[in-house]
Amino acid sequence: MSLVTKNFEVHRPLVLTKSINTFFITLSYHLLLFFSIVYFGKIANISRSEVLFCYTLYSVFIILYRSLIFFSLDYFRKIGYNHREVMIIGDKNISDRLINSFSNHPEYGYDLLGFVSESQVLAMAMQELLDLILLKRPDEVFLCYKSINTEFIEHLILFGEENSIKIKVVSDLFLENNYAKLVDYHRLPVIQLSSTPEISFKIRAFKRSFDLLFSSVVMVSGFPVFVMLYLVTKMTSKGPAFYKQERIGKNEKPFYIYKFRSMHVNAEHFGPQLSKDNDPRITKWGRVMRKTRLDELPQFWNVLKGDMSIVGPRPERQHFIEQIVERTPSYKKLLHLKPGITSIGQVHYGYAENVDQMCIRTKYDLLYLQNISFNSDIDIIFKTVKVMVQGKGK
Repeated sequence: MSLVTKNFEVHRPLVLTKSINTFFITLSYHLLLFFSIVYFGKIANISRSEVLFCYTLYSVFIILYRSLIFFSLDYFRKIGYNHREVMIIGDKNISDRLINSFSNHPEYGYDLLGFVSESQVLAMAMQELLDLILLKRPDEVFLCYKSINTEFIEHLILFGEENSIKIKVVSDLFLENNYAKLVDYHRLPVIQLSSTPEISFKIRAFKRSFDLLFSSVVMVSGFPVFVMLYLVTKMTSKGPAFYKQERIGKNEKPFYIYKFRSMHVNAEHFGPQLSKDNDPRITKWGRVMRKTRLDELPQFWNVLKGDMSIVGPRPERQHFIEQIVERTPSYKKLLHLKPGITSIGQVHYGYAENVDQMCIRTKYDLLYLQNISFNSDIDIIFKTVKVMVQGKGK
């Protein structure tokens, strides 16, 4: 029986980033537990410099150790070790998509031994197919069928277990900008589809814990700064120091966002308007606060209340959301997240002056949605601080 054979070198994914991300999450939990014990246990005779030195040294050694392992594995895979040889059986269209996926993602680490089409399988006896697989001795067999015979699958599973060959079933579903997760309901596999990646409870719980801790530290340690900003805002222009405005939050729930007022009172007397460069509605002191993002500081109160997160897509008003959705329907995916004080879009693009710019900023936030992690949040926070220090806020 003829086989369609291709020979290309690919590699399974090296999850160094994920591994380091997991380490930092674990380290953060450990630090939180450690300082909780120190605080509630009223332990005073601990050197802060020694604790900082130990944790820093430990982190450096762990990162170097894991990096060495992963890069060593990567090197060995590049010279031909630690590969998996696979066979693909079934529908040609599905198989072509799978082969194309292997070709486009060399990090998967698969060498293709051959392809047996559905018509070839139907023309041979079951034992003949099993003998063919034994002849090739693949590590894994991918079944690409739109309609799979249960008896056929059971035979292959038993055969795979007896000969240490993994059997994998490939769905004929084609997902573009969508996400799938396999759920097992007592041996009944169910594919759960979603237009947005599901954020695990662990990530959500950690993100909320970090939000509460970070916001509390900022609100307490930064109290003198809050008082100074309050007084200067009051003295430099008429009106209240604080400004609140309705925004749309997670699951399209409206809430009031708080800021230090950077515009003259009744700046939107003629309806919702976005600010522009040299906008006459912005006060002189307000311009300074917007450049350094200091006007956003009261939003840490929104974070403590649970309306917002430290990092997340910037919340918008319903008036502008309707216009954004008309041009970029995928914006609705962002409404599944808590909005943030800062975001990757805000860092790279700043305040938007029109709906077109808001749509461009949305693309950055959609990338964040696909790659939510502790590392990405910390990176965005550092970039935000850099913008504040350099006064480059738009």
